[in-house]
Amino acid sequence: MTSNPKTVDVGNLFKALPDGQSDEEIFDQLVSLPGARIERIVSAGQTTPKGDWYDQTDDEWVVLLAGAARLQIDGETEERNLGIGDWLLLPAHCRHRVTWTQSSPATVWLAIHIQVAS
Repeated sequence: MTSNPKTVDVGNLFKALPDGQSDEEIFDQLVSLPGARIERIVSAGQTTPKGDWYDQTDDEWVVLLAGAARLQIDGETEERNLGIGDWLLLPAHCRHRVTWTQSSPATVWLAIHIQVAS
């Protein structure tokens, strides 16, 4: 009989956060599985450039763990204000953009990208 040991990965979602405004967002892939990936996103004042939209091929479930943000969904008249604990499911091809993120303390997101069956 052979055993198949699995590696236990460990981390901390609040480690290595920027101190105030940063030039770039930090994207850390935490888990990658067939059909899904989990990432931590750290924003410190970044936004989606005006006129640009995220238009992803996967569903994305995202929760705000720290900080605050505003999100605009294409076709909606009001921006969505997000605070700690707020989550949403963005279906594939739901065009959206980040219009504001709190810089200090940094805004921390946990995103789960789920591959859509074709």
